[in-house]
Amino acid sequence: MLPVLCGFVLPVLFMFRALLQGDGMLDLPWSRFMQWSINSLSLGGVTALLAVGAALLLAAQARLHPNWLTRQVTGVVSLGYAVPGAVIVVGLLLPVGWVQATWPQSGVGFWLTATVLGLVWAYLVRFVAVALQSVQSGYARVPASLDDSARMLGTSGFSLVRRVHWPLLKKPVATATLLVLVDVMKELPATLVLRPFNTDTLAVMAYQLARDERLGEAALPSLALVLVGLLPVILLSRTLRRH
Repeated sequence: MLPVLCGFVLPVLFMFRALLQGDGMLDLPWSRFMQWSINSLSLGGVTALLAVGAALLLAAQARLHPNWLTRQVTGVVSLGYAVPGAVIVVGLLLPVGWVQATWPQSGVGFWLTATVLGLVWAYLVRFVAVALQSVQSGYARVPASLDDSARMLGTSGFSLVRRVHWPLLKKPVATATLLVLVDVMKELPATLVLRPFNTDTLAVMAYQLARDERLGEAALPSLALVLVGLLPVILLSRTLRRH
């Protein structure tokens, strides 16, 4: 219980204490907090859908056509989660800067730094691996004999994935979506560098307010991130108890 007490319970109690101190909760930036939440949920939702879609394509390809190229691509994609967000940002901005300097009229720099496109791209590089791991775990529970039986009955390719695999992968896909959503909402380095103007998220504002020693205001987005982070823990705990 000591790690849980020191690493979770006491910090949450301190944040609640900072939240309730001062002139009360009425002075907190509730309207801005709603905008931060909307930005975080929007970025997380879009990234989660794209990441899970890419993970499903990769996992289905690895299931149906387990060749050397598929294994290499899957392995490279799985490395993304091990790379820090700041390194991904540098790896994204360096070639973009070269392209912008070579073809100034291309507008690549604008689209990747002044819109959410570059931010979502960085998220995908980092978090597709999370979705892929969950989807592959779901595929591992689907017996290969089902594929053989479906092919004998005339079902193959995309129809096999849609009619046989998808009904058995709904729970792993839901878990992958939730995990990517939470990871995106907590991601700080990539968001801090690549976010467009007036696109602050809960993680960015928690960092900036804490840096300015406005602990009462920083506690609000911090506690929201803690609450969101508990969702996959509760979901996975219930799933493990059922099994």
